[in-house]
Amino acid sequence: VILYRGYVMLKDTRAITLGKGILVLLGVTVVANYLNLHVISWLLQKAVTLLFVALPIVFQPELRRALEHLGQGKFFRPGTLLDDEEAQSTIREIRSAVKILSANKIGALLVIERDMGLNDISATGIQIDGLITSDFLMNVFIPNTPLHDGAAVIRGKRLIAAGCLLPLTENRSLSTELGTRHRAAIGLSEQCDALIVVVSEETGTISIAENGHLHRHLDGEQLTHILTPAFAYSSRSSILDTIRSWREKS
Repeated sequence: VILYRGYVMLKDTRAITLGKGILVLLGVTVVANYLNLHVISWLLQKAVTLLFVALPIVFQPELRRALEHLGQGKFFRPGTLLDDEEAQSTIREIRSAVKILSANKIGALLVIERDMGLNDISATGIQIDGLITSDFLMNVFIPNTPLHDGAAVIRGKRLIAAGCLLPLTENRSLSTELGTRHRAAIGLSEQCDALIVVVSEETGTISIAENGHLHRHLDGEQLTHILTPAFAYSSRSSILDTIRSWREKS
């Protein structure tokens, strides 16, 4: 189970490619020893030793991501959980704004904080701290304004920052039709447990990124189903479980 979870976290990252290279190098070393190629064997052994010393540096993003995943849990939950009424109200406002932005093909990135704090992400943008309303969110993403191209960060029922920068994914297997917003959403979801809502500027398509996965072509009802666990304390299951159950019902 531990090995599988590790593979899931590292899948589609440069760690897998580098790992394959190390395995090949180890294999060649074994063959060289077996054939008594002493000089080549000595050189390869030194190279392998240097590689293991360099691993913490080369795999720094992946190691950081693994440690962040270990820190997830109830104990680390920020004190921003909402009661059912507040959660439903906040979800309605977000859904309303996203649907209007989608209909008008206005690009948007909404980052919803969950267990892991996002102070480092919010620090890259403009601090706001305002109560979430549909009109407020739409004003943030008005085209040709300073905050339009960045991400807005939501904590509980408040918008804490806008115009924030997100890390781009290094996943090379993604479709070329995905733009910067989608790649940024996936990139952040690979590093933390945040839920990221994306509205495409080209097509108006609504998508959600979680745990390195992108779920596209969502409608208002699907959006509500997926957002609910992110706000309600009683719904601690993964968003992926919510999507699976929704698909089974449909």
